[in-house]
Amino acid sequence: MQIRLRSGRRLHAYLKIGTCVLVGVCYFAFLFRESLNAFEHRERATAAVALEAAEYSEPSKQQLKLKRQQSQRQRLLDQKRLDLSRANGTSSMARKTTAAPASTLNPVYEYSEELHSRTERDLKLRRDHLATVCERYKLQEKYPPNPWEFFISPGHNNLVWCNVFKAASSTWMYYFNILAGYDLKYLQRTEVQPLELARQRFPRPELAELLELLPSALSFLFVRDPFERILSAYRNKLEGNRNSFYKALGTKIVHRFRRRSMGGPWPRCGPTFEEFVRFLIKEHKAGRRFDEHWAPVYSFCTPCSVNFSIIGKTETFQRDSEFIIRQAGLESLLLGKLPRRKLRKIGNLARSGIKSEALVERYFADLDRTTLDQLLKIYRIDFELFDYDFLKYYDMVHPWSLEQSTQTARTGTGTGSGSATGTGTGIGTGTATFVTTPVSTSLATATEAD
Repeated sequence: MQIRLRSGRRLHAYLKIGTCVLVGVCYFAFLFRESLNAFEHRERATAAVALEAAEYSEPSKQQLKLKRQQSQRQRLLDQKRLDLSRANGTSSMARKTTAAPASTLNPVYEYSEELHSRTERDLKLRRDHLATVCERYKLQEKYPPNPWEFFISPGHNNLVWCNVFKAASSTWMYYFNILAGYDLKYLQRTEVQPLELARQRFPRPELAELLELLPSALSFLFVRDPFERILSAYRNKLEGNRNSFYKALGTKIVHRFRRRSMGGPWPRCGPTFEEFVRFLIKEHKAGRRFDEHWAPVYSFCTPCSVNFSIIGKTETFQRDSEFIIRQAGLESLLLGKLPRRKLRKIGNLARSGIKSEALVERYFADLDRTTLDQLLKIYRIDFELFDYDFLKYYDMVHPWSLEQSTQTARTGTGTGSGSATGTGTGIGTGTATFVTTPVSTSLATATEAD
């Protein structure tokens, strides 16, 4: 009896010990498995962060070159497939295999090596032309570097931009605000001026800082036909006195250059384009500093003293902008980021939707040849530096000034000369034909007037 009791107690003790050991083994196995899961989770998180950082890091030039080569090979392969499909009469399959164009500034524009090379050639011709004109008139000495309107983004391959107002500046201001880190939704709804936002993150650089960065920077500016630019500035800032900030200046121009009837009130509308041009001429003769919206580019971006990498033009804005973005490796940040519903606001487009280049002839018809000659003295350098044609404007203005037409009306007949090729008819009892020839205003004279 005692032997059975002892055997039962031993068996019970062994069962207890075995149960404890089994529980302990299970517990340690559970802890080991949890540790492995935590380690694997941490490794996956680290890999995801590294991948995300790699995606948003700026690609090197070698990586960009490899991407371009891959995209070119893919396009060639797609073209071969398309040709084969057409040969077999399976055009529907070809449409499926054709690669969709990448999202760009302009949905019609698609990157290609051929277009890239052609753009490089055009930009080189622009730089060479500018350098030739600068050297011809020694403009480097007359206009030293001026950093006032420059924006520098050191964190994006030292991107340097000189802001030329009324030359697609609003769009690039939006791009720089993206580079500054502002949220896209905030940029679309805020009422703060884009220039004010940009200057909070990109303060005006010192001259020493600009000169130090330029040799290794991707520097650029955008230019426009000088007379189209001042017309755009007039329509946006002064026409109709709708702009509250420039209303005082518009009233000042009206009081200074408009005649009124004795005792009559001053008209409330803003200055005419002809009055604005006369204001520019007077201010230039007095040596006063121009507002940045109509200041000549040579005087504040100083392209003869700053060796810009790229000279973009508004006429080829989409192409040139995408070239700059790709050269800077900022495709993921900037391409396709312009909201279509906000394009008019971002681009600072006219309310009427009509571009200034379509209205140039109508506005310049209010000027006479003498006034055009005087206006050309201010902007002639810009015309030559950026290879724009100023002779076409002589076909738009009056063939003679108001004083000349009054004198012709008194004499009734005679001949005279103006400042552009054209014909005119005398006013009075007789008829006279006026043969006018362009007056060559030398660039040296224009620079001396500055």
